[in-house]
Amino acid sequence: MKTSTQEIFEELFARYTALEACRADVRAAFDELAAAYRAGGKVLCCGNGGSASDCEHIVGELLKKFKRHRDIPSGLKERLSSAGPDGELLAARLEGSLPAISLVSQSGILTAFANDVGWDEAFAQQLLGLAKPGDVLVALSTSGNSRNCVLAATLARALGVRTVALVGEAGGRLGEICDVAVRVPARETYKVQEFHLPVYHALCAMLEEELFD
Repeated sequence: MKTSTQEIFEELFARYTALEACRADVRAAFDELAAAYRAGGKVLCCGNGGSASDCEHIVGELLKKFKRHRDIPSGLKERLSSAGPDGELLAARLEGSLPAISLVSQSGILTAFANDVGWDEAFAQQLLGLAKPGDVLVALSTSGNSRNCVLAATLARALGVRTVALVGEAGGRLGEICDVAVRVPARETYKVQEFHLPVYHALCAMLEEELFD
């Protein structure tokens, strides 16, 4: 990790000392995500309720600037700059982006499949069409046992997609089957979610520092 990335990592545990127990897993989650992006992959997120909102939050932080300026690729900037006033506007205003998809926001396919087949398999169906080897599925579940997330992670492994779980202390089924499971030190739903937010904020900030000059 770059020095600046390491500083963000250390700040997480300085501010939230209870998360010290998760240090190795947070680092492993970062390594998985960074490796995927370096190889041209993307992140896909799934969760329910408050965790669904967290999926949207994570994707929002990845697709645009989080803490610092991000340049778009120089070749793209040159092509836009030569495309007239609208291209110049885009070249000046667009921010570098890390590809990410929230599976909870695809309302058409989500509700169609849930209605016709079943809710439990709805994230997996999306993953089947959208994911490829080298991507990472981030599954958020306070219990670790959300059935639709467990089935999505099961399919991900079959597809060659790496899996990162953000779960509570017990870990649940996701803690057993995912490549990395960040088990935050809480069991009540809202307390688990309160710890998930600084963890994924730190991961997003670290990725930004690591991948953008």
